[in-house]
Amino acid sequence: MSRTASPRARSDDAAAVPRRNGQPRVLSRGDLRLLVLALIGEQPRHGYELIQHISGLFMQAYTPSAGTMYPLLASFEQAGWVESEEVEGRRVFRITTAGEFELKVQRTQVRLAQRRAFDRAREITKASLPPPLAAALREFKQALVRHHGRWHEGEAELVAAQLSRASALLNGTLGDAAPPVIPTEPD
Repeated sequence: MSRTASPRARSDDAAAVPRRNGQPRVLSRGDLRLLVLALIGEQPRHGYELIQHISGLFMQAYTPSAGTMYPLLASFEQAGWVESEEVEGRRVFRITTAGEFELKVQRTQVRLAQRRAFDRAREITKASLPPPLAAALREFKQALVRHHGRWHEGEAELVAAQLSRASALLNGTLGDAAPPVIPTEPD
């Protein structure tokens, strides 16, 4: 007997987002484990630092709880992948030889988890844009495609200056720097 896909079946394309209780999941199953082990593999870190790093990756749209992070770190210690020591009142976790071996074995899965996290962070960011900004960005991207290869002298610098000004506005640094020099064509 052959099975056919139900009308509700999702494709394996980028739009297919893992779901939990009907809501989109920020991370796929096991991704947090891989991301955290990779972060500790880069340098020793304490739990709060790991929480903040993951939160920053997702522009604060997702922050793992201490109730998720610390049991995960305890499981890493139990597996022998990390060891911890008290440094200035904080438990700092550092990778062990066994943890480095686990990272090496899981290298492909770690890279895939990092890619999924990056892509999901972009989706979250794009979904939270105010509608006028989302429309303006779409319009700008379309203009770039239409303008491809037809730049006149000074145009790229003018557009770059406007984008830098918009970035400064969002970063709250608009009045902090000297205004950009905008090239103009002679009359």
